[in-house]
Amino acid sequence: MTELADAVLPLIRTRADVGRWSSANEHGEQMNVAVDILEAAVTDGDPADVYRTTHRALASALKVIARADDSSGIIGSACRRLLDLHPVVAARAGVAKAELVRWMMDFQFHQEEVDYFALDPAAYAAALGEDGMRLYRAKLDEVATTLGPLPPAAGEWSIADSQERWALEWNARRLAVYDRDAEAIIRTHARDLRVAAWFEDTARAFEEIGDVDKAIGWADDGGAFDKGHQAKHCAEYWSELLARYRPTEYLEARRRNFSMWPDAAHAGALYAAAGPRWGEFRDEVSDALRSQPSDAVIFALDSLKDARLAWDLAHSLDLADNRLWTRVATSYEKIDRLAALPVLARVIEAELIEANVHNYRPAARKLQRMRRLAEGSPQASDVDHFISEMRERNRRRPRLQQEFDRAQLP
Repeated sequence: MTELADAVLPLIRTRADVGRWSSANEHGEQMNVAVDILEAAVTDGDPADVYRTTHRALASALKVIARADDSSGIIGSACRRLLDLHPVVAARAGVAKAELVRWMMDFQFHQEEVDYFALDPAAYAAALGEDGMRLYRAKLDEVATTLGPLPPAAGEWSIADSQERWALEWNARRLAVYDRDAEAIIRTHARDLRVAAWFEDTARAFEEIGDVDKAIGWADDGGAFDKGHQAKHCAEYWSELLARYRPTEYLEARRRNFSMWPDAAHAGALYAAAGPRWGEFRDEVSDALRSQPSDAVIFALDSLKDARLAWDLAHSLDLADNRLWTRVATSYEKIDRLAALPVLARVIEAELIEANVHNYRPAARKLQRMRRLAEGSPQASDVDHFISEMRERNRRRPRLQQEFDRAQLP
């Protein structure tokens, strides 16, 4: 073991019970520290040593994640960082091409630990060179010849060799990008144009090879595909592309996105893009959001930073979201602290209709807030009377009474 390996590998390996969520999180943080050490060693360390240690760390990391509860994704993050680092250090170390190809094929087609990480062959181009890439393609072709025809009407994961087929398709997409082959990119990424996400995949591939016009065109088509979440995501990417490469078209893109999905998020994006031209769109946005009280209020609070408008909209549009009412009251209390009292009281009553212990502490805190707001005003006694009513009305909920006592309520 070298000094680098001694510093890195003990942080990756563990006999702890990483099947426990908390233990997995703790060890995942440790693994990311190990990757930090490796990344720092890339420029100064011995290339062969850095590669060997990274290679061993990756193998060990996969063994760890195979038995871990990685719900938080911390261990997975370390694994992905190692996968990103591996081709870089392989190129610096001049790893034998045949050895590297053999490992890449084993990783993708004979991996015993996990099968949900992918290698990017384009990232290995510097390490493999032209000869190595030819050898790698030949090995992929060998796998393809063993599969046979796809059974008719077969589900994507209902056939025995689904993982091999997925890996081959993934490699075909990445190699199309490596080759900068527009026709291959469309064939492998857009496929049969059945879902909006494939339009975005195609657009991202074209941006990767620097074909901005095609990237924008495919993202534009994907965003207009339908009103589903995939199209929405693609439309957001389309807007980002225009912001980067055609800024004069960005504002109109934000306007179109809002017309497709008239919600607080898209209204906020349009508001930010409009800048001094916001007056041109104010009525259009306001009219569209009136049918969605929550979005109208959120937009007023988060984008316009207008507590008075949010207050007026919440009342005139009959806002039904109690959590949002709490935000409105908290924001408006800076304008009229006593006006917030009946809103908070109404929210508390709604939260305590059902015996839900998760609402007890928040209710007690809101009552504390009401007392602070009313302090020194004629409403102070009304608030204390309201608290007494809440205690009496919920006298058979001892847990709630405990929260009231903890909050030092009368």
